[in-house]
Amino acid sequence: MEQRLSVLMLAADNLPALRDFYNHTLGWKIEATNREIVFFKLNGILLGLFGRKNLAKFNNRDPEGSGFRPFNMALMVNSRAEVESICSELSGKGVEIVQGITEPAFGGSYFLFADPEGNIWEISNNPFISVDQSGNVLGHEPIDHL
Repeated sequence: MEQRLSVLMLAADNLPALRDFYNHTLGWKIEATNREIVFFKLNGILLGLFGRKNLAKFNNRDPEGSGFRPFNMALMVNSRAEVESICSELSGKGVEIVQGITEPAFGGSYFLFADPEGNIWEISNNPFISVDQSGNVLGHEPIDHL
């Protein structure tokens, strides 16, 4: 099967609050919505927010449980200046910065923030990931030497 990511679904405990965070705080345009789901178009994929109980039912799983979510989501940018600008903007809006700007040993920079439900997002410029001017990831250089 061809590798494709078309839609990333994120379970929401409070769909209206999470929708407002992504729409108003981050400034992302809503692509489609109804009272049970909302979609944001992100550089070639859709991020869907779906109520936790509804998504659990869709996936035939128990909606109860909490703690660390076994993923984080990253938005790639082209420079440290962009990382700094976005960090400053989000901090100014009262967004929880989980980890300030960090420079890993392999280069680049990133910071982590949390949405209102504790989902972790990374804003990063990574010297091994090429990104076009629209923010679309073009590819990843080999890292087996690291």
